[in-house]
Amino acid sequence: MKTTTHLALLAALAAGLQTATAGDITGTITLKGTPPPEKPITQLKDDVNCGKMHTEPVFTRFYVVGKAGELADVFVTLKGISGKSTGPSAPPLVIDQKGCEYVPYVAACQTGQKIVVKNSDPFLHNVHPTPVNTAGGNKESNMAQMAGGADLTFVFPAAENFLRFKCDVHPWMFSYVNVVDHPYFDVTGKDGKFTIKNVPPGKYTLVAMHRRAAPAPAGFEKEIEVTADGAKVDLVLDVK
Repeated sequence: MKTTTHLALLAALAAGLQTATAGDITGTITLKGTPPPEKPITQLKDDVNCGKMHTEPVFTRFYVVGKAGELADVFVTLKGISGKSTGPSAPPLVIDQKGCEYVPYVAACQTGQKIVVKNSDPFLHNVHPTPVNTAGGNKESNMAQMAGGADLTFVFPAAENFLRFKCDVHPWMFSYVNVVDHPYFDVTGKDGKFTIKNVPPGKYTLVAMHRRAAPAPAGFEKEIEVTADGAKVDLVLDVK
């Protein structure tokens, strides 16, 4: 009994030490070059319901870029880490349908983590995820969601980049979810910044993927080393 207790204490101590020495990977991703102009979504404007939700034109979101080139919607992750998903115990990823757009446009979650889709619009949508990794167990589904209806919940067991959600009622509506089997990832905001938290010290391959910016679709890879103080990594992607 004493031996078992002693081993348990050592394991807990080791886990606590690893957490204490884990560092954050932080950085900013910018875009080099001038992206093509975003196009107005005329279908949204002409829709009898959706058009009323906006007082100004709504544009595509292929490149969301700041004044200094800060690039949003870049999925940043660590390559080669697998089998460490904490998805079942992680808070849900929430996607909303607001003004006939999916918000957020690009997101990320873990395998086994709940994706909760809301409908904040006063009319019908349908939620239609179209995974590619069906061999891994990701299933396509298509469910109507009435105004004020219950939230819809999805779970995907296999990793997949840019898994697409769409609305067949409003064909311009898309959202893309990166599903990974570990907790080490982030998606850049409008400021181009990302933070990957609590990474154990070691050498890793950092990957930054954007749906349009080069080198899409594989992404930009950079070898990094994380210490107890973390790591700072700034990257530049090119207009494709």
